Amino acid sequence: MNFLEERIVKDGLVKSGNVLKVDSFLNHQMDIALMEEIGREFKRRFSDKSVTKVLTIEASGIGIAAFVAKEFGVPLLFAKKSKSINIDGEMYVAEVESFTHKNKNQVIVSKRFLGVGERVLIIDDFLANGCALQGLISIVESAGATVEGCGIVIEKGFQIGGRVIRNMGYRVESLAIVDAMDAETGVITFREQK
Repeated sequence: MNFLEERIVKDGLVKSGNVLKVDSFLNHQMDIALMEEIGREFKRRFSDKSVTKVLTIEASGIGIAAFVAKEFGVPLLFAKKSKSINIDGEMYVAEVESFTHKNKNQVIVSKRFLGVGERVLIIDDFLANGCALQGLISIVESAGATVEGCGIVIEKGFQIGGRVIRNMGYRVESLAIVDAMDAETGVITFREQK
């Protein structure tokens, strides 16, 4: 069991509806030492890539992706879920459906911050159905940039997202892949990884 799987078993809560709550250390309250370790692990896993930018989606991915961007020494860019008055100019737009929130959002990235030739590492906290990743991938490709890979903290291996993104030809590195979880017993089964 790796460092993240151990933490999920210790502090994660399995809820009905295939929900894994990790808000005590990952996506509400953050354990900064754990975030640093996650950043280092993604740097190790993607050390063969020439990353020029890290991209995520607001809000839960931002803190995690910041530690990854720091490890690579590159800027962090995050897609916004709503347009505000301080976003102007041309934008890349993609529609994504949230597994957690059960809604669709248009996510936007200013064309000022993503352009031709960028080599982008996409980072997110969860991968369930793959809609958020597909949206971010389409934004990167619309910009004429290259997706160097997708780094996921927790993948729900029993849902289709990981399979869909890998079948599209993208490299997905997940720090923990949950193959099953039982809300009644709280038991979480992880996929064996190299």
